[in-house]
Amino acid sequence: MKRSIALATALLACAGIAGAQETTLNAVLFVPRNTTFGEIFVRFVDHVNSQGKGVVQIKLIGGPDAIPTFEQGNAIKNGVVDMASVAPTFYTNFCPECDAQILAPLQTPQLKKTAFWTALEKYTNQKVNAHLLTAYADGIGFHIWTTKPPAGGALKGMRLRTTPNYTPLFQALGVSLVQTPPGEVMTALERGVVDGYGWPAIGIFDLGWGTYTKYRIDPGFYNVVVNVLVNLDKWQSLREDQRAALNRAAAWLEEENVRWVAERRAADEKRIKEAGIQAIDLGAGLRKLAYDAYWDALAKRAAEPIKELKANADALR
Repeated sequence: MKRSIALATALLACAGIAGAQETTLNAVLFVPRNTTFGEIFVRFVDHVNSQGKGVVQIKLIGGPDAIPTFEQGNAIKNGVVDMASVAPTFYTNFCPECDAQILAPLQTPQLKKTAFWTALEKYTNQKVNAHLLTAYADGIGFHIWTTKPPAGGALKGMRLRTTPNYTPLFQALGVSLVQTPPGEVMTALERGVVDGYGWPAIGIFDLGWGTYTKYRIDPGFYNVVVNVLVNLDKWQSLREDQRAALNRAAAWLEEENVRWVAERRAADEKRIKEAGIQAIDLGAGLRKLAYDAYWDALAKRAAEPIKELKANADALR
C-alpha cells in the first residue's frame, strides 16, 4: 500500500513537471531594435528564446513605435508590459534615485555583489514595481556632442538636447535646455533647434546624428546604463525554473556586454575619425562638476534614498 502511494505521488510529480507550461513575456525597448543600444537587447531576447524553449520566452513587441520611450517605465510599473529594456533616466519622474546607478563606480557583474545593488533593487521594487534583472552598456561614458565649438572653451549659451541625467550639469554650464525623445533629435539638429546633445560615447550614427555633429566634448562622465526590468508581479508569479532561466540569460548578457562594448567603441571611434569629429577636452573639472551636480540634484528629490545610495557608492571607490 505504501509503495502504491509513493508510486502515485511520484507519477503525479512527474506529470506536474511534464505539464508545466512555457511562459511568454512581452517586452519593449527604449530605442529602435536596429540601433546600437537596441541590437544587443535583441540578441538577449534571441538567447532567451533559444535556451528557454519549453520554459520561458520573450516576445519583443517593439520599441518607441510600440510605447514611447518616456512612457515605458510606467508601462512596466502598471503591468502593461512584462519586461522593458530602458535606461533609468527615462523613469526618473517617479524614481529619481534609480538613476544613481549611472554614478556607481563598478560595472553590473561586480555591482550586483554590493550593498549598492541591494538598495537599488529595493527602490526599484518600491517605486517602479519592477525587478532589476540586469543591465548592459556599462563600461561606456557619456559625452556632450555639438555642431559648433564651445566659445572660449565654454558651453554657456548653447542649446543642448537633454534628458534628466544631463540636466543638472547643463544647468551648471549655463546652457539652454531642449528635451526631446531620441527619435526627434535628428529633426532638431537639421533645423538648428539645438546646437548639440548629450549621448554616450557610441551610437551617434544610428539615427543620423553624426552627419551634423562636429565636436565631442571630453572628458566623458558617468556610466551608461540600460536596465532590463521585469514587472515585479510577473517576476513573482514565475516558477523557480523560469526565474533561473532568466538569471542565466542575464549572466550571459553581462559577459557578452564586455565584448560588445569593446567592439562598438573601436568601430565608433573609427567612424568618428572618418567623419572629422574633433575632440575638445575641457579638463577634469567637467567630470567632477557632472558628478557633483547630479548627486546634489537627486538628493533634492529623494533625500534619504540618495543618502543611502551615495554612501554605498562612496564605499566602493
